[in-house]
Amino acid sequence: MVKLDSKVPKGKLADKWTDYKNHIDLVNPANKRNIDIIVIGTGLAGGAAAATLAELGYNVKAFCYQDSPRRAHSIAAQGGINAAKNYMGDGDSDYRLFYDTVKGGDYRSREANVYRLAEVSGNIIDQCVAQGVPFARDYGGLLDNRSFGGVLVSRTFYAKGQTGQQLLLGAYSAMNRQIARGKITMYNRHEMLDVVKIDGKARGIIARNLLTGKIERHSAHAVVIASGGYGNVYFLSTNAMGSNTTAAWKIHKKGAYFANPCYTQIHPTCIPRSGDYQSKLTLMSESLRNDGRIWVPKHKEDVTAIREGKLKPTQITEENRDYYLERRYPAFGNLVPRDVASRAAKERCDAGFGVNKTGEAVYLDFKSAIQRYGKEQALLHGNQSPSKEEILKLGEAIIEAKYGNLFQMYEKIVAENPYKTPMMIYPATHYTMGGVWVDYNLMTTVPGLYCIGEANFSDHGANRLGASALMQGLADGYFVLPYTIGDYLSDDIRTGEIATDTIEFEEAEKEVKERLEFFINNKGTHSVDYFHKKLGSVMWSKVGMARNEKHLKEAIAEIKEIREDFWKNVKVTGSLNEFNQELEKAGRVADFLELGELFALDALHRNESCGGHFREESVEKEGPQKGEALRNDKDYTYVAAWEYKGEPSDAVLHKEQLEFKDIELKTRSYK
Repeated sequence: MVKLDSKVPKGKLADKWTDYKNHIDLVNPANKRNIDIIVIGTGLAGGAAAATLAELGYNVKAFCYQDSPRRAHSIAAQGGINAAKNYMGDGDSDYRLFYDTVKGGDYRSREANVYRLAEVSGNIIDQCVAQGVPFARDYGGLLDNRSFGGVLVSRTFYAKGQTGQQLLLGAYSAMNRQIARGKITMYNRHEMLDVVKIDGKARGIIARNLLTGKIERHSAHAVVIASGGYGNVYFLSTNAMGSNTTAAWKIHKKGAYFANPCYTQIHPTCIPRSGDYQSKLTLMSESLRNDGRIWVPKHKEDVTAIREGKLKPTQITEENRDYYLERRYPAFGNLVPRDVASRAAKERCDAGFGVNKTGEAVYLDFKSAIQRYGKEQALLHGNQSPSKEEILKLGEAIIEAKYGNLFQMYEKIVAENPYKTPMMIYPATHYTMGGVWVDYNLMTTVPGLYCIGEANFSDHGANRLGASALMQGLADGYFVLPYTIGDYLSDDIRTGEIATDTIEFEEAEKEVKERLEFFINNKGTHSVDYFHKKLGSVMWSKVGMARNEKHLKEAIAEIKEIREDFWKNVKVTGSLNEFNQELEKAGRVADFLELGELFALDALHRNESCGGHFREESVEKEGPQKGEALRNDKDYTYVAAWEYKGEPSDAVLHKEQLEFKDIELKTRSYK
């Protein structure tokens, strides 16, 4: 069995990153001009990396399948970005952010990577403020913070409910500066369809121009994958409909190990599914749990009356409401981590307390917050005896200032005013903690091939804390990769330009063209979406929030059947050399159908509950934690890294043992 080398530096945890940077090899500015780097994806991780690498002097080729980097799915991360600056004076520190992240990930992440993430988090805020990101500020003009799930401090910087969008605009402006200087060559509407290896090293990609259908060869001295997560393996998710796993899966098939695919986050705060013809789900930011209280009726007769339209939620009295998170987790209440909140919502709905017609919704209620803020504002305005109407008006104004665009979005989708009636929410697939395996340098098992942001597995373990996705993406792009990639590229200063007229490029291009031609020429009977929906149904019902051995084995067999049917009966309309979104989807769904089986296989092999991976066979049987997830540290304290060997069922498991020298492994409790 191959032993994975994480390349974690020796020494004290707090000194590792600094000492490492002090001793790595560098590339001088004159030599950087002769080195090319390809970056796939222009969200926060890819955009930050492209801008920073170009600023350093490298020649960057940046690719995105959207019409502009501004369309990257990073804009959907609404609630905020974590950083350990302790602006609120509530005891935060680098170590506490590190501890919360490792604990939140259920002790399944690499200590050294997480500490580095916490260490550079403060730099991210300074960088983004310098770029003009309009973070919220308090009355005195200082940057404001709010709290998120799984922590006891306020460390989340935010820009109303548009944090991801504003941060992306900051990275995009930095990219535009380099595009204007000629240091970034931007390839919009291009999709990477394979990586090219020469002498074992990543030396380029094969891409398709999505507007013309032209297949192109692009070379570089290193390739960086920053293409986001694979949540759309479920078909319905909070991801943009174009989000896909193709770049990550293609490099997996060329030798990059894929780690912990079963670690997928089901976000508790999403707008419930409305019908069978829905194409995606909508995320309501976790920041809403700061002020919203989650509940269901205590009595089933009230649930029935609500579903039948005979009773409104505002008519349910306080004593007849079950604020189940506050009841079960008094220390953290509504701010428990996402995996805990999602499972609790599912449990209440499965027990028959779901409040919409499908039985898959709970309430998120802002009445208490509106009252609290209204009374506070009245006093601040010198009104000692405000009327109910005045309290309501003042309180709603504060909520609007904090979450206004989110409330507006909810009202447009659901056609209900969330200021007047509680929101309905239900868990949905959101983020993927699993991804391509990388070492401390963010390099995959293929030399010269890097993976950053959500596309890799490295920082979040089995569950991501809220507001940490933006943090990891920008940390990797701005402050980690630009150092570590230089250490590798220092051996390439005499290599010269990588030629694309080689046998390796020719063979990779041939494979890509053959697959595309197959899709166009296959005379099938079903659309791509037909197969994607079938896959999503299996994934959600048998590899979703709760998993068991029986269902996982069934899922593996069913996904294999769907995949075989797909290759026989998929029908792709249109032609090869044109803008053809059906053809794009066909390639992406083909990859999802392979990943889905590996996902279920990974979930089957990990017979423990941890974070977003909940095995029904592994729960606490007694004591104060009864019914909660039961982790198995004796047998599963490792990263599961899978090597491609053909069929997903043939994948070979490699284990990176996780060591915890600075944190004590203990039961994760939020009670």
